[in-house]
Amino acid sequence: MNVREESLKKHAEWKGKIETVCRVPADSAEALSLAYTPGVAEPCMAIHNDVEKSFDLTRRWNTVPVITDGTAVLGLGDIGPEAGMPVMEGKCALFKAYGGVDAYPLCIKSKDTEEIIRTVKLLSGSFGGINLEDISAPRCFEIESRLKAELDIPVFHDDQHGTAIVMTAALINALKLAGKNKEDIKLVINGAGAAGIAIAEFLLGFGVKDITVCDLKGVICRGEPWLNAPQRKIAEVTNNRLLKGTLKDAMRGADVLIGVSGPHCITKDMAGAMAKKAILFTCANPVPEIEPQDAKEAGAFIVGTGSSANPNQINNVLVFPGLFRGALDVRATTVNKEMMIAAAYGIADCVSAEELSPEYILPYAYDKRAHERVAMAVADAAVKTGVAKIKGQ
Repeated sequence: MNVREESLKKHAEWKGKIETVCRVPADSAEALSLAYTPGVAEPCMAIHNDVEKSFDLTRRWNTVPVITDGTAVLGLGDIGPEAGMPVMEGKCALFKAYGGVDAYPLCIKSKDTEEIIRTVKLLSGSFGGINLEDISAPRCFEIESRLKAELDIPVFHDDQHGTAIVMTAALINALKLAGKNKEDIKLVINGAGAAGIAIAEFLLGFGVKDITVCDLKGVICRGEPWLNAPQRKIAEVTNNRLLKGTLKDAMRGADVLIGVSGPHCITKDMAGAMAKKAILFTCANPVPEIEPQDAKEAGAFIVGTGSSANPNQINNVLVFPGLFRGALDVRATTVNKEMMIAAAYGIADCVSAEELSPEYILPYAYDKRAHERVAMAVADAAVKTGVAKIKGQ
């Protein structure tokens, strides 16, 4: 039985991966009077008089929804909110296992941008932060940016920024091994959706200067009539050489290839035409842009994929549990660039100089040290940048 068949069997047995657990006794009249009526009126009125007390007197301080509309689920595409539930439940389980965060799936039956924004805003008083998941581009950009601007709790689209953070962590350690500087490399991103554009923006802020982004139609270059609005925006700050053509053209002589696109779109010849000590992060899910063995045979120095079956799994699970843990602990009002860069270094630093090798550039997703280090780094960055309401727990 393969892993997909086994997973289907297990889901039928589990009947859900998360559940609600009562944190207080409810076994006597006295217990009920404290947890519920009449005693509960007192915390209600305390929150009525000062809404910030909702973080102290309820579970809001530790609660995050995993929100999707089911339009871009795990490489499966637009399968709908109900079909996205297994992924969202899994995400919630990882939030709890690695960050101690209480997360709940909220799958919205709408593709209307304004309706989704309004729904999240109406529910936001119940949560300490918002995690957006598997919402298709380009709508996901506006949904996230609007919610970040209009809410005073952290809003984080994991497909964009979680991917960008873990890619950056992988790049930090890969460049150490390759003996290359981020300012000097030529970097190509294949895939100009939510993840690809977010990675490009993040890496520019991180200090990578020469970035070229490609889509199915070819190289993203300013002035191309087929670009959508987010692609036009990223075209203004990338591809300074004004390269035109295909992915094959962009990869020639490149030091790094980041793939967030589709299966088997890179050939051995394309990988072989890259610079010496080339780095390929091919993270199309579930089938990478090129098989790791083929990339290695073509001369790649370091290869990472999204799969745990291969060395160097590049997985967002290294990011979001610790990031939200840190943000919630200091009651951050947003997730800013400094917090995200701190998370990337927190992940990268979990691999010591003695451990670092072309087959091991990131900690394993289940390494709790990584999640703890991310949480501490994010909390510290939030305090230092003035977006924390408290100094931590």
